[in-house]
Order: sequence, then C-alpha cells, then structure tokens
Amino acid sequence: MRKDVGPILRRYFINTLFDSTFVLLGIIVGVAYAPDPHIRVVMVAMVTSSLALGISTGVSVYEAESLERERRITELERALITRLENTEIERSSRLITALITLINFATPLFSCSVTIMPFVLVLFKALKIEAASWLSASLALTILFVAGVYVGRVGKKNPLMKGLRMAGFGLLAFLCAFFLNSLL
Repeated sequence: MRKDVGPILRRYFINTLFDSTFVLLGIIVGVAYAPDPHIRVVMVAMVTSSLALGISTGVSVYEAESLERERRITELERALITRLENTEIERSSRLITALITLINFATPLFSCSVTIMPFVLVLFKALKIEAASWLSASLALTILFVAGVYVGRVGKKNPLMKGLRMAGFGLLAFLCAFFLNSLL
C-alpha cells in the first residue's frame, strides 16, 4: 500500500471515532438517563445514529477523496501527456478511496458495538438499565482514552496525557449533557 494512505486512514479513523463516540455519549445521557428509559429506545437510537453517521461520513469521505484523487490523476496525466484510464494508477486510486470510505463507514459501527454491549446485557436481565448506562458511558470514555493514547504514540507525544486529554473532553461532554438532561 502507498505511504500516503496510512496517515489518511489514521486521520479519518480517529476523527470519526471521536465524533461517533461523542454522539453515543450524548445518546446515552439523553435517552438512557431519562426518567423512565426504555432499553429498545436506547439501543435503536444508538444503532440508527451510528449507522446514519457511518453513511454520512462514508459518503463525505468518498466524495472528498474521489475529488482529490481525480485531481491528482488529472495533474499526472497533464505532466505525462497521456491518459491514465484503466491503468494500475487509476485502479489503485479507486481501491484506496474505497478502503478509506469503508473504514470511515465502519468506525461508528465499531464504537456503537462496544458501547451498546451493556445494554445487550440488560436484554438478558444481567444488568439493570441504570448500571448499563454508567458502564456504557465508561466504555465510551475508555474508547476516547485508548484513541488518545494511540494518537500520542503515533505523534510521539506523551500517550498517557493524550489519552487523559481525550477522555477528559469526553467527560466534559458527558457532564454537560448530564446537566442539560437534569434541567429538562
């Protein structure tokens, strides 16, 4: 795989992972901590929002990457004074765009699959919805922490501090949403 693909994949993955995890934190607070939460509503809200975010980010990334890669091919065609249709360069460009799009689409579903697990346990009567809400929020913060540690390692910064910073922003969002929910 080309060297420029790794950083692009990483950038989109981390960005979408943060976005989707923050959205899920908002859903957990907004729905699961409601006065009379219904497990079906919580789970459907988490899955449908993650699916919608996956489609949205997948399409937007596809369009942006297609545009940029098509522009690069056009510039290369001008420089080479030849068409690059049906060449390895064009096929590689399409494959890379598809891979980036697929990963970006799947990222919110990954985040959802982790944070929804406590609510699945509610369905099996292994947890109460209140405990599942706290556990799910903790898992969301853990995702943010682990992603922050990864960003710190890749960026050669202090991984622990990056992890704590990202989890701290998640906690701030959680507390703001929790406060707003308590007002309504």
